[in-house]
Amino acid sequence: MRHNTLSTVFLSTLIMKSSSLAIWLDAARPKTLPLAIASIVCGSAVAGWQGSFSASIAGLALLTALLLQILSNLANDYGDAVKGTDNDDRIGPQRAIQSGLVTKGAMQKAMALNIVLTVTSGLTLIILACNNLKDMFGFMLLGVMAIAASIAYTVGNKPYGYRGLGDISVLTFFGWLGVAGTYYLQAGQIDSIIMLPATACGLLAVGVLNINNLRDIDNDRACGKLTLAVRMGPDWGRKYHLFLLTGSIVCLALFAGLELRSPFGWLFILSAPLLFQHGKQVFQSTDGAALRPMMATMVKCALLTNLLFAAGVILA
Repeated sequence: MRHNTLSTVFLSTLIMKSSSLAIWLDAARPKTLPLAIASIVCGSAVAGWQGSFSASIAGLALLTALLLQILSNLANDYGDAVKGTDNDDRIGPQRAIQSGLVTKGAMQKAMALNIVLTVTSGLTLIILACNNLKDMFGFMLLGVMAIAASIAYTVGNKPYGYRGLGDISVLTFFGWLGVAGTYYLQAGQIDSIIMLPATACGLLAVGVLNINNLRDIDNDRACGKLTLAVRMGPDWGRKYHLFLLTGSIVCLALFAGLELRSPFGWLFILSAPLLFQHGKQVFQSTDGAALRPMMATMVKCALLTNLLFAAGVILA
């Protein structure tokens, strides 16, 4: 009898821990993490093309980028819950605090732990990759800015995500800094041409954000969350989405034509039909509910395009 009781307690504890882990994994929003992966892969591929690839630096950069992305997702969960934006009228999937599975206090503790992990990973990366004090202090400053941007998107009295500045932030951190920064940490120098694939990667990441904002445009407007989609309106928001997709392909094409001069450098074109089909569906969508399944499609398109580009650069 005692043995059975102990077994039951053990199994109950195991189930509770598994359930808790599943809740936090869901709160981290793993479906968005490919955006962080794409920027590191893209920057590392170009560094490798120039003979400067470092597996250890690329690995630490990837870990740091993933932690920053998770921090941003947790902060968004907390900020939108506090401001009441996550409500029953929101079309997107329920978040952790909104569903009642996680308290605001627990989310604050999770964010604090994530910051500690991010700082640890980032400092290790900087020490390993930087050879002079100027670079060290520069990347430390960028790291502080990235952490602050991850939190301030929806948290605080004046979150910039509520003023339509989320798009430029995503372009900056998932594109310009993510790709060019990864390249610099491995190559030890910066080349202006890296800004073409960096911009392409950033535009695709902005596309994911734009789908999210178009989906929740009515609820965001009602709650005073003035995203760029809210400011432009649904029609221009859909046209803007086509611009993001087209701009990314143009940037990659310019890089391939100017730098690679190899058929392999055009592998990314294989994703163009998928991007075109996705853009067409977004443009023809009638409401936010129709856009809900397109978020995952956009993430997959962004990751595929960047992976094909990276493979093409390596083969070239």
